[in-house]
Amino acid sequence: MSDGPVTEHPRGPDLSALRIDERARRGPKRLAWRALAVGLVVLLLVAAGLFFAFREKAPEVELTTVRADKGGRAALLNASGYVTPRQRATIAAKITARVNEIFVDEGMQVEPGQVLARLDDSDARARLVSAMAERDAIAATLGDLRVNLENAERELRRVEELWDRRLVAEQARDQARMAVDSFRARIALAREQVGAAEARVKVAQQDLDNCTVRAPFGGIVVSKDAQRGEMVSPVSAGGGFTRTGIATIVDMASLEIEVDVNESYIARVKAGQPVTAVLDAYPDWQVPAKVRTVIPTADRQKATVKVRATFDRLDPRILPDMGVKVTFLGEERAAPATAGRVLVQRTALLEEGDTAAVFVHREGRVERRVVRLGQARGNEREVIAGLSDGEQVVTTGVKELRDGQAVRVKR
Repeated sequence: MSDGPVTEHPRGPDLSALRIDERARRGPKRLAWRALAVGLVVLLLVAAGLFFAFREKAPEVELTTVRADKGGRAALLNASGYVTPRQRATIAAKITARVNEIFVDEGMQVEPGQVLARLDDSDARARLVSAMAERDAIAATLGDLRVNLENAERELRRVEELWDRRLVAEQARDQARMAVDSFRARIALAREQVGAAEARVKVAQQDLDNCTVRAPFGGIVVSKDAQRGEMVSPVSAGGGFTRTGIATIVDMASLEIEVDVNESYIARVKAGQPVTAVLDAYPDWQVPAKVRTVIPTADRQKATVKVRATFDRLDPRILPDMGVKVTFLGEERAAPATAGRVLVQRTALLEEGDTAAVFVHREGRVERRVVRLGQARGNEREVIAGLSDGEQVVTTGVKELRDGQAVRVKR
């Protein structure tokens, strides 16, 4: 073999230089663990949020403490009605006129005789001036007739002296007497005319006074029925442009209760009988009252008899036309011999058919408990069995609660 030049073939890339850095190899594992940790934190936060959200949704309730039945008067019957005043009037004008000024507004206290409004009095004032002028004119005529009468009487005396001396004829004496009698008659007529004119002046003055509308009694203005510039009339004039009233006044000291009692039970009601009234606006407030009168007539359509009761003591919270529930009470009785009788508010009862239950509050949760009811006591019911004195029961939203549910007590 010859020692000729050796041909070198080109080398491929050196793959031994390719290797993965150890830090880069551990990086994805760290990222995975980090993502897993973040996910767990997010889940914990969501769970905590849901826990607090559901905790905040626990219903808020009001509680009342059950009290023992200490006896009292037995309830004979219940009835519903309204608070009505004995003195209530819509004040109207006695004439038809335009309202010039009105001095009252709703809720204002007025005294007897206080001016409520003034009407346009221009026509009435003109009639008064005319009547006074007519009266003065007749009065002036009366003065002239008196002067003429005095002159006629002097003339009659002279004629009679001459007649006694037979110097004048009898006709002259008769004429002189006739003149005196005529002036006396005319004076009498003038006096009557002055009286008639004076009466017309009084009528005109009354018409002028009627332009001022006053309160017939003291009370509270509950309705303002006319405005300045409107026409008012004592009778309806048709259409919608004439008012028939100025304002409505209620004597708050005359408020009483009016209820309709079924005629089947009216024998249980008598004058002076004590009753307990509960206003619909204040269901937790028992107002003592007594029967004032039983109206001696029945409503044949409703088969009821109207009964009126007066409050033992009035209160500013009692307003006309408020709804009221009345419990007619019987004779005073001693405390019941049977133990365990307590009183509970009606709002705490959940009545389903013949079954009644309450929700008793214990350590943030409610327990549904079936009870046995007795007689009614105003806005309370007697519980014969199922509750004990001092226990706390829920009085609001009992229809939405369930046994064992967590609740929040309203502060």
